[in-house]
Amino acid sequence: MRLLLALLLPPVVFFTIGRPWQGLFCLILQLTLIGWIPAAIWAVYALSQYRTEQMIADSVRDRE
Repeated sequence: MRLLLALLLPPVVFFTIGRPWQGLFCLILQLTLIGWIPAAIWAVYALSQYRTEQMIADSVRDRE
């Protein structure tokens, strides 16, 4: 679901993963037609990083 949001509404993804300042910057970037594609790519990348961080945090909790 977040991947679809990353492609259609990139700033929303940043707000859902707890990065509001990046979300605001992404919104400004998205307001230009040229900036929509970089904003979507950035949102997909940030979502990927968020998932990786979550997997690492889960792994560390499992070891404790």
